[in-house]
Amino acid sequence: MHFHAIQLECDSAIGTITLNRPEKRNALSFELLDELIRALDELESSDTQVVILTGAGQAFSSGMDLEELKTLTGRSHADNLEDSKRMAGIFRRLYDFPKPTIAAVNGAAIAGGTGLATLCDFTLAVPEAKFGYTEVRIGFLPAIVSSILVWQVGHKIARDLLLSGRIFDAREAHRLGLVSEIAAPDELIDRARELAARLIENSPSSLRLTKKLVNGFISRHLNEQMEQAIEENARIRQTADFREGVTAFLEKRKPRWSGR
Repeated sequence: MHFHAIQLECDSAIGTITLNRPEKRNALSFELLDELIRALDELESSDTQVVILTGAGQAFSSGMDLEELKTLTGRSHADNLEDSKRMAGIFRRLYDFPKPTIAAVNGAAIAGGTGLATLCDFTLAVPEAKFGYTEVRIGFLPAIVSSILVWQVGHKIARDLLLSGRIFDAREAHRLGLVSEIAAPDELIDRARELAARLIENSPSSLRLTKKLVNGFISRHLNEQMEQAIEENARIRQTADFREGVTAFLEKRKPRWSGR
């Protein structure tokens, strides 16, 4: 299978997906997200037992490609709702992927990039890695990821991260439980592969069923929360603040909020 925005490598029982738009700091374009799903589908049906997700260049992912996101501002609510469902499906696909997943965060992981990194079963990061749910800074909503983040860190911490939109480092992410291990840049992929090798020593069926069991504990509540998140994600795209926030970011100026 041929890809443009990602790279897919399979080495024995380890599959590695590399987000491959380094010139855009691996911003999440529609093409990249489609290819990510295709890669996960291919790996699920292969002999791969563990998947590593990382980024090319200096960043893991800077989040959604705002130039593409801006094209959504003129769409109807029905169109935005359909796209929100698609986005939720992508994040949920990674979260529920039946084989163990390891994020190797090689640099900044911002907004949707933070989401991808922390939805994996294990998250390794270099000390220089930066994280942040920065959507509120551009008049957007971290709706899809927030429904899972609350379960991971609790309401109080989630409110801090989501409402402030602040950037936090790998050390704080580790303290909050969003990062499993901090590794030196020249050791990151090796540490991820060492972890994968330890996981491969376990029964594949036990790993699959254990992950399904753990995710199942919250699946009913998560389904309900996802439905609300999808609706809110679609609704905010039609606000004046969303249009202004994305435009201001692309024009490299401070946004002029109207509250509408």
